[in-house]
Amino acid sequence: MRYLSTRGQAPELDFAGVLLAGLADDGGLYVPAVWPQFSADDWRAMRRLPYPDLAARVIQAFIGDAVPADAVLAMARAAYAGFAHPAVVPLVQLEGGLWVQELFHGPTLAFKDMAMQMLGRLFDYVLKARDARVTIVGATSGDTGSAAIEAFAGRERADILILHPHERTSEVQRRQMTTVAAANVANVAVQGSFDDCQDLVKAMFADAPFRDAVHLSAVNSINWARIAAQVPYYVAAALALGAPDREVAFAVPTGNFGNVLAAYVAKQMGLPIAKLVIGSNRNDILARFLAGNDMSMRPVEPSLSPSMDIQVSSNFERLLFELLDRDPVATADCMARFRASGTMPVPPAAWDKAQALLCGFRLDDEGTLAEIRRLHKASGYLADPHTAVAVAAARAHPAPAGVPMIVEATAHPAKFPDAIEAAVGVRPPLPSHLGDLYERDEHYTVLPNDLATIEAQVRVLAKRNTA
Repeated sequence: MRYLSTRGQAPELDFAGVLLAGLADDGGLYVPAVWPQFSADDWRAMRRLPYPDLAARVIQAFIGDAVPADAVLAMARAAYAGFAHPAVVPLVQLEGGLWVQELFHGPTLAFKDMAMQMLGRLFDYVLKARDARVTIVGATSGDTGSAAIEAFAGRERADILILHPHERTSEVQRRQMTTVAAANVANVAVQGSFDDCQDLVKAMFADAPFRDAVHLSAVNSINWARIAAQVPYYVAAALALGAPDREVAFAVPTGNFGNVLAAYVAKQMGLPIAKLVIGSNRNDILARFLAGNDMSMRPVEPSLSPSMDIQVSSNFERLLFELLDRDPVATADCMARFRASGTMPVPPAAWDKAQALLCGFRLDDEGTLAEIRRLHKASGYLADPHTAVAVAAARAHPAPAGVPMIVEATAHPAKFPDAIEAAVGVRPPLPSHLGDLYERDEHYTVLPNDLATIEAQVRVLAKRNTA
């Protein structure tokens, strides 16, 4: 399995190389040179597999011979062994043809655990094989950071520093990151937005001397391995509801576009997905794009669904590459114009393709509370704000007759207790393993949105653990 950059100026790599590289040298994102395919019989055979075995089967298609299949299977079984639900990603029926797939039964109560628990083990395997060490830097709008820290805390060959926007995550999200006292973990609260944090990460990768000095790597969804590890739960949901002999549809709350991109990848692999609906909050660049080809930057506004408080969705570049018929020159030009002007008018033919693939929907905070309240009253289901946005999106853009619609439930409601209490008057308790979260000591540094300052902090972490 070989990978190429969306901008065409970086060397092709195998899966192990892409895992450690994160961002391509030319600033682009790695994608498979050819989409792996499964036949209808292949899909049917996977119906019998428990989730860890199914995940290993799907992820192996992206790994090729970079890691042996028996090692990948062992990693998957270990990765999901500690999840709180025996099905790992259970389906819950809300009404008629509407379902939610719960992705929040991992250690940090968010869908990011689905990929991060695999990534930690994949990094361990590859780094040990190469006798290497890396410094991982990531940006988070709320959930990625805690999942990454949970996956990498205490690992011998990786240090991890997470940037989060100061005072723009929920308290639970922040404390899940900042109360981990492992020597290889550091947290920085950046005085800015998530987009600022993400830009800092990309700037560090663009700084070649710095990148090489600290052996920089990434766990944000700019890293293709993150996307690959998210594809299996779409497969599991589709197979449970009749695929490949029946089409399915998905509604996904969307911030950085990585989660819904994994659904698109599953479709490219042959899974019969009839419709993909994306839900946005007031930071609605993707909904505006789908409605009127308006891909224009606006200031990030805090909301009740902070993991979606993003205006520059990094993974959109991967979809853009596909919409432009995999033309790296055209993709690089579009991205350069976007950065220079804050707008990206996508060619009409590419925009038409996007509309054929995706539907967009926007919901503000009042609507989010109303949807949490409506859903709880109608079915007794307690949805977090991100999931509520996706449920509303699914209702606004229903699947074709006879096609089940599956909403991706991306976070446990206890991660957003203030919003839940405001909506239904109930403050959901944290699971027992996080019961003392509010009493734990926090460790983080507040720093300005300044590349040199952040790089200095990363150097301190890297030097401390290699001295």
